[in-house]
Amino acid sequence: MPPTASSHAAPASPRRKSLRLGFIPLTDAAPLIVAQELGYFTRHGVDVVLHREVGWATIRDKIIYGELEAAHAPAPMLWDAELGLNCPPSAVLTALVLNLHGNALTLANTLWAEGVRDDATLRALVLSRHGERRVTFGVVSLFSSHHLLLRNWLRTAGINPDRHVRIVVVPPAQMFRNLAAGTIDGYCAGEPWNSLAVREGAGWCPAWSAALAPGHVEKVLMVTQRFADRFPAEHAALVAALTAACAWCDEPQNRKPLAGLLAGARYLNLPVRVIAPALLGRFDCGHGRVETVPDFHVFHRDAANVPSVEKAAALQHDLIGAGLLPPAADPPLPHRLFREDLLHEALRRHPVNQLMPA
Repeated sequence: MPPTASSHAAPASPRRKSLRLGFIPLTDAAPLIVAQELGYFTRHGVDVVLHREVGWATIRDKIIYGELEAAHAPAPMLWDAELGLNCPPSAVLTALVLNLHGNALTLANTLWAEGVRDDATLRALVLSRHGERRVTFGVVSLFSSHHLLLRNWLRTAGINPDRHVRIVVVPPAQMFRNLAAGTIDGYCAGEPWNSLAVREGAGWCPAWSAALAPGHVEKVLMVTQRFADRFPAEHAALVAALTAACAWCDEPQNRKPLAGLLAGARYLNLPVRVIAPALLGRFDCGHGRVETVPDFHVFHRDAANVPSVEKAAALQHDLIGAGLLPPAADPPLPHRLFREDLLHEALRRHPVNQLMPA
């Protein structure tokens, strides 16, 4: 939709009638859903239409081609889009980290039946399959924390992720079905797809992301540089509204009602009993093991929302280590992709005392 004139905007800063904001139905899409359902977008004077998408490649491409103004996206996808590694290159950025953590590793119960109980017994099984079908894992995108977490976990177990197993890309909502059908043997995905596998008796979880990589950046608000430059007022309002929603999501007393919001047919379309446990910090790993994980999802506390250069540099280091970026990856990239200055500008335009609901 082309920009339209507004009597409330300076001529040099055109305004859009509405913003198309993409998301994948995951628990960590919570800030977007809360901002819409509880009126944060409206309170900040921005009209948002949420678009539920099927996979991360779709999100990336719709951002690049202007079919979405902004989206919930895995942080490493910024490098993919900026460098044009699996798509046309496009200048992108984030001014807001939406959450930390939120993922887990799920293994099929067929592996449990074969004696797998942890990474060591998985290694024994993987290395015993000479000439047989390799153990196959799903990840939601090659440029995702899920892929990095899985590769690191495998390497720690003495399993070469490029030689001993097969890693394939599967959209989040199709992970459970593929595990149940036996086309993959395990996956690393965001909630609620791990909890669903456990509840349905298809899988179990040996590890989760808060334990594997404490403080890791998960999803960000992804926009193009073009949008941020051309519509600074709308971008700032979007960032401020979502910052407020992140703060609401992190309040312990809000976690139960949050599970109810996410369960709706327009969003995750799953029972509250599947969504709530991880949000409440009681993660069911399967086979009688329930872990207390208060930081399974972190939406706001501990400066989670700040897109600092240090966070971006750590991500770039991990992407290079995984072979997804060349060793000589552009050192200034973290400064271009993670824009802490734009977060501060958004919060200057929309002071903290205006962020919380009336």
